[in-house]
Amino acid sequence: MVKVEFLGPIGKSPIEVDASTLAELAEILKKDAEVAKWLENSAVAVNDTLVESLEMKLNSGDRVSLLPPVCGG
Repeated sequence: MVKVEFLGPIGKSPIEVDASTLAELAEILKKDAEVAKWLENSAVAVNDTLVESLEMKLNSGDRVSLLPPVCGG
């Protein structure tokens, strides 16, 4: 199981999901309409390290964070 955190304006509580790659996790998250709209624009970090490839393998206990774009002023 991996823990998924939704940061910033996503405003969703963390969940635990059984996924072996980021691509598999993305497919699971696309089923949640509230989260799906953020997937295209959000950066992703695994264990606090930004990643770019959805082919990255995930291990039990990993922490995946969705980092949506923010605007400030």
